Amino acid sequence: MWTDLPIQVTEALERLNSHGHQGFLVGGCVRDILRGVKPVDYDLTTSATPEEVKKLFSDKNVVETGIRHGTVTVFSHHLPLEITTFRTESTYSDGRHPDGVTFASTLEEDLSRRDFTVCAMAWSPKTGPVDLFGGREDLQNGIIRCVGEPARRFEEDALRILRGARFASALDFTVEEATKTAMLEGIPLLAHISMERISSEFLKLLCGKGAKRILSEYRELIAFFLPEIRPAFGFDQQSPHHLYDVYTHTLQVVENMPPDPMLRLAAFFHDLGKPQTADGGRFPGHPAVSAQMAEAAMHRLRMEKKLIRPVTALIREHDTLLRKWDTPRVLRLLSRITPELALPLLTLMEGDAAAKANPEAYPAAAKERRAALEAVLESNPCLSVSRLAIGGKELLESGVPPGEAVGKTLQLLLEGVFDGKWQNTPEDLLSAVKNQHTLC
Repeated sequence: MWTDLPIQVTEALERLNSHGHQGFLVGGCVRDILRGVKPVDYDLTTSATPEEVKKLFSDKNVVETGIRHGTVTVFSHHLPLEITTFRTESTYSDGRHPDGVTFASTLEEDLSRRDFTVCAMAWSPKTGPVDLFGGREDLQNGIIRCVGEPARRFEEDALRILRGARFASALDFTVEEATKTAMLEGIPLLAHISMERISSEFLKLLCGKGAKRILSEYRELIAFFLPEIRPAFGFDQQSPHHLYDVYTHTLQVVENMPPDPMLRLAAFFHDLGKPQTADGGRFPGHPAVSAQMAEAAMHRLRMEKKLIRPVTALIREHDTLLRKWDTPRVLRLLSRITPELALPLLTLMEGDAAAKANPEAYPAAAKERRAALEAVLESNPCLSVSRLAIGGKELLESGVPPGEAVGKTLQLLLEGVFDGKWQNTPEDLLSAVKNQHTLC
C-alpha cells in the first residue's frame, strides 16, 4: 500500500530525512491508506523548523499557509504538501486556538496532542507505521476514540466535538463511550466556534455513510447550531401516509439521497415547517415555510449562495405535482426551478415518497414522472419570457401600447406556449397578439 504513494511525497520525505531531519506522513492520509482508500491530500510532520523547510524546498513554490503554527505548504509538481513542524500546544483560552505553539523535539509529543486515535498515526519509509495510541486497532474495529482525556481534547478545540461526529458519519464508525459522553457534555463549548467551521463539518457529516444514525444519535449536538430542527423531534404526523415522526422521516429521506451536499441539505430541511403548519394530519403551506426557515438557517451557517439558492428551490417545490405530470404543469415547474434542478427535484420527491407508508405504491408513478420530465427537457422548451420568439419591440410594432401592457402580453404569450395554444414562433405569437381574444 505504501509503494503507491505519489512520487512528490516520497521525494519530500527523502529530502527531509537525507538532510538530517525526521519526516513523516501523518494524520488523515495515513488513516486512509490503512483503510485502502486513496488520500485526497497529504500532510507531513517534521523535526525541521519552518525556516529549515523553506530553505530545504527553495526550488519549489512554498507558501506560508500557517507559519505562526509551524506550517508551510510546498507545491511539488502541482501537488500541495502541507508540512508542519513537530509541536506541542499550550492552553486554549478561547476554546478554538492555542495561546501559543511550542515546537517539539519528538514525533511522540506531536502525536499526543492530536484529537482522535485514527488521526494520530504516522508513517515514514524508515520506520514504517507509527501508532502510539491504538489507532490501527480502532480503525479495524470501527471506533472513534480520543487521544488521551476526551474532555481535555474538546476543551482545547470544541470543533473536535463535531469532527468526532463527522468522522463517525463519514467512516460509519461508532464513537467510544467515554468520548461520546464528553462530546455530549461539551456541546455548549461550540458557542466559541465560528459558523464557517461548524458549517464545513456539518456538510461532511451530512454526506457520510452513517449520517442517518449519527444525526439521530447526536441530534442535540446538531440542534445546538440548528435549533430549528428541535420541534421536529418526536412530532407525530397523525397521517395514514406516514410511518414516522417528522425528524425520523427526515433522516430516512436523507439516507435515501446520494451523498451530494445539495440533495442532503434539501432532504434535511424539507419538512422543517411541518410543526408550524400542522392542522390535524395535514400541513398546508409547509414547503414554503420549510424553504424560508432553511434559507435563514443556511445564511446563519455562512453557507455559499450557490448552495443556498438551489436547496431553497428544491424544498419549496418538493411537494409539487404529486399526481398530474402533464406537459403544461411540467413546463411551469421548470420555469420556476430551472432545468438543472429538475432531476434533482425528482430524486428528492422519490426519496421523500420512499420514506412514507406504502412506499411500494410509488415506483410506477415515479417512472412515469421521470419519463415525462426527460421528454420535456429533451425538447429544449421555452421556459421564460426572454426565450420567446418575439419581444417588446415586436409587440410595440404590432400595436400593443407601451408600459405594463407589454410585460403582461409577454407573460400571457408564455402561458399560452406552456398550454400548447401556439408554438413559440414569431408567426404564431404575433397571430395570437393580433387575435387578442385568444390571449385570455
